[in-house]
Amino acid sequence: MTAPKVAVFRPDDDRLDDAAELLESLDAEPVADPMLAVEPTGETPREDADYVILTSKTGVELAADAGWTPGDATLCAIGEATADACRAAGWAVDLVPEEYTSSGLVAALDGAVEGACVEVARSDHGSAVLTDGLDDAGAYVHETVLYELVVPDAAGQSVALAADGDLDAALFSSSLTVEHWLDEAEARGVREAALAGLNDAVVGCIGPPTRETAESRGVRVDVVPDDADFEQLARAVRDEL
Repeated sequence: MTAPKVAVFRPDDDRLDDAAELLESLDAEPVADPMLAVEPTGETPREDADYVILTSKTGVELAADAGWTPGDATLCAIGEATADACRAAGWAVDLVPEEYTSSGLVAALDGAVEGACVEVARSDHGSAVLTDGLDDAGAYVHETVLYELVVPDAAGQSVALAADGDLDAALFSSSLTVEHWLDEAEARGVREAALAGLNDAVVGCIGPPTRETAESRGVRVDVVPDDADFEQLARAVRDEL
């Protein structure tokens, strides 16, 4: 029996390698098609905030490599992968929301940040749900862009497979991977065929925000795991297959 072809769009680093290894262990053929490349800005989080929020492993690693530390700030991390990266850098994590989303963190901080200076350090494509929600909670919000997310030059292998009807599943790990995938299909002149092929496959999205983006762009979503965790996403999609 031929192993199903499952597209994964993580950045071309250890995350992509780990994702491919996981899919192989699940008897799937990984189609490694990075839809995000990281371009650091050279900025670091401010050092005088009461609360610091980090939203990704990438952001943590860039800040740590630049010599930044959270000092006496209350350190918040969205997701266990982000929290683990903080701990690996030697930082104590004070809060990880039960729901690994911007809205989940806003809910966790509601009532605690009124009048506080809250630093949000993340990519250039961060959701306004986080900053607007903190502002509504009475915080003084400052945002630092640690890195920009761009489409790699070599992206698109899975787009071609989908357009030809040869893709069995796709694992979207952020709203931006959905947008970049569809933009790449448009640039190749195969958007209609690629979208049809994608909708014939099993589509998994890592969380509700990614699902909402996908569905708003015409993608039929089959699987969203209980937690915004890539391994859960991969296993859930494989079970659906």
